[in-house]
Amino acid sequence: MALFQYKARDARGELVRGELEAGNADALAGQLLNSGMTPLEILPLKKRADVWGDLKKRLGSSRPTLDDLILFCRQMYTLSKAGVPIIRAINGLAETTRNTTLAEVLTKLRQDLESGRELNVAMEMHREVFTPLMISMVRVGENSGKMDQAFAQLASYLELERDTRKRIKAAIRYPSFVIVAIALAIAVVNIFVIPAFAGVFASMNRDLPWQTQILINTSNFTVAYWPYLVGAMLLAGAGLNYYIRSEGGRYRWGRLKLRLPIVGSIITRATLGRFTRSFAMASKSGVPLIQALTVVSRAVDNDFVTERILSMRNGIERGDSMTRTAAATGLFTPLVLQMLAVGEETGAVDQMMDEVSDFYEREVDYELQNLSSAIEPILIVAVGVLVLILALGIFLPMWDMTSLARG
Repeated sequence: MALFQYKARDARGELVRGELEAGNADALAGQLLNSGMTPLEILPLKKRADVWGDLKKRLGSSRPTLDDLILFCRQMYTLSKAGVPIIRAINGLAETTRNTTLAEVLTKLRQDLESGRELNVAMEMHREVFTPLMISMVRVGENSGKMDQAFAQLASYLELERDTRKRIKAAIRYPSFVIVAIALAIAVVNIFVIPAFAGVFASMNRDLPWQTQILINTSNFTVAYWPYLVGAMLLAGAGLNYYIRSEGGRYRWGRLKLRLPIVGSIITRATLGRFTRSFAMASKSGVPLIQALTVVSRAVDNDFVTERILSMRNGIERGDSMTRTAAATGLFTPLVLQMLAVGEETGAVDQMMDEVSDFYEREVDYELQNLSSAIEPILIVAVGVLVLILALGIFLPMWDMTSLARG
């Protein structure tokens, strides 16, 4: 979006000056005409870079969370149902919301609405806050005159999304804590414990077992080069993060996540549950099938699954059935494909998609409940191997010292 300065005359013939953002000058001219003004002059302006202001905003504000968006949708539903004008509703929410970033976005939405833009067009300028699914649902609500229902469905969808994320975080909290504890224990042993024993072993003037020698060499390397090791890990983490954010990296990481042992099946079902739930919501709201698949493909947060959904859209555009294109992706189980086939035969695909999403969510809940019991044996084995290595490396020389003392 570019910034333009314009001069126009309103319906009473008075001269109006102002600044607005638009894709190009023609788009701004059309926007002014739609708002009842006749454009006289439109000139492009360069945005002034406010580096210090942007830095303060980034440091002092945070991106709106799911809870913020749920509250926004619930409040918009209540105000829309009560008949409050949308500009007044958004202005009131901008003054009461606690998240500063969301408050600024709502203020800009109000300004865009006052200048004649539609709400979905104004929201599309803030994709860092509003998802494509939210924008499409609002567009459908505006076109159908059912804004309250659109926000109610969005609030319900976001609440389900929040609950799913909370369950996943709760399931991986214990394994993550154990893994971090093991890593800290290894670091403490290498930096503090083994060097203390190494001085004692050196005074023995005896050949040490190979297990002990490996531990001492590893400890010496860690103590001598720990700054480089920390720097290498930070660089590796930054490089991995940069790669995952790239187009090819996002696609490969999305595919890899679905194939991870133990958790891969959970991620797959949770992703497909998100897709089916959002698709059912879009279908019920009257979004055309092709447009719904395009919008929902951006809501799954996985580039690999997004490509498969877009391939479904392409197959449907060629005349294939939804069941056949879904089977070609290789993502759905036979049971789900049967449910889709029934939905197409009865003309109730949206209801079948709701059933599919419930099916996936039940499976995710079941697997999350059993996740800890599946990971615990692996963690126990890892801790046992660590203890065995330390026992063989440290206690074998100590037993030799004990036998020497007795001798």
